[in-house]
Amino acid sequence: MALIVEKFGGSSVANIDRINAVADTVIRTRNAGNQIVVVVSAMEGETNRLLELAAQIDASGSRREVDVLLATGEQVTIALLCLALHGKGCDAISFTGSQVKILTDDVHGKARVQHVDEERIREQLENGRVVVVAGFQGIDDTGAITTLGRGGSDTTAVALAAALEAYECRIYSDVDGVFTADPRIVPNARMLDEVTWEEMLELASLGAKVLQLRAVEFAVKFQVPLRVLSSFHNVRGTLISFEEKSMEQPIISGIAYNINEAKITIREVPDRPGIASKVFGSLSDENINVDMIIQNISANNNTDLTFTVERSDFDKSMQVVADVVQQIGAKDFVGASNIAKVSVVGIGMRSHTGIATTMFRTLANEGINIQMISTSEIKISVIVDDKYVELGVRALHKAFGLDAEDEPVEEREP
Repeated sequence: MALIVEKFGGSSVANIDRINAVADTVIRTRNAGNQIVVVVSAMEGETNRLLELAAQIDASGSRREVDVLLATGEQVTIALLCLALHGKGCDAISFTGSQVKILTDDVHGKARVQHVDEERIREQLENGRVVVVAGFQGIDDTGAITTLGRGGSDTTAVALAAALEAYECRIYSDVDGVFTADPRIVPNARMLDEVTWEEMLELASLGAKVLQLRAVEFAVKFQVPLRVLSSFHNVRGTLISFEEKSMEQPIISGIAYNINEAKITIREVPDRPGIASKVFGSLSDENINVDMIIQNISANNNTDLTFTVERSDFDKSMQVVADVVQQIGAKDFVGASNIAKVSVVGIGMRSHTGIATTMFRTLANEGINIQMISTSEIKISVIVDDKYVELGVRALHKAFGLDAEDEPVEEREP
């Protein structure tokens, strides 16, 4: 008997018909001889509705009370799903995050899971029940309700799977699995049968919206096998687990992009110790996340410092940098919010040369100028003008043999 955690997103529980369909899926898994824990999100659109209600009263209201409000969305869904399971002859019991005791820190709106008390769940599983848990929520050490941020139900599911040492954590949504690129941009994108935790971590961090980044980080840390699959189509989905040792491992697994990007350049920065700490420490103090960083020699033995931030943080970042430029004695600064990041990801890059050459040549052939470059062991990212994102993604997808009708082509350095 295997223990399976199944998570269903908002689109999967959007109405009563879909909740009944979820119940059928759960029962099939149980009838296959498995113990099963189900994690559900709020019904589609419900979290936004609750946020709008809060905004009508106080747009900048207490985050603690907003968390109390938002947690009710999942509470509705767990009750409805249990009622549906009961009506189909399946014994089930629901728990909120506080009842399970999913312990988090006290950062309301984006709390992080610290511990899961699995004893209550195990007791119910041993009694033959399906356990239905509210995703997205927990409690801090004072007993206050907390929420985990957008997509937090994924994190709940993976955290439970880790605590329970589940055989597999299945993430059901409105997509069939993990694709080689966004199918809305690349119609010939292929669904991957398998992808490694490391590749999925890169893809999620680079803009792929299939899984919440924090959920993937949790899976990597605790080595939880994940499977992404559809609530609406009978497909095998994509397994996300350990690194495949096959000699036929694809060089590139996917092309990702992120248009939520902006860049800032500080010009003629004095070249002395502590300057970088001053710049990026000031941004960190404002909870602004910096991604790519490039430093190069400029005039008068000074340096130019260019970095990227989320586009939503651009205005705040420019204000912070304006103050820092005065403090450090830099010449001036400029910013741009019309950029995007395009990336190629694949563990095959560890053992194959020519990936960067192929990427840069492909973009050049399309007339796409590269503004910044960042690399890791299994990833190459570039910053380009955002108007070229779709063209660049499609061109790279084809160049690396990822189109459905193509075979991967290996290219070596000249």
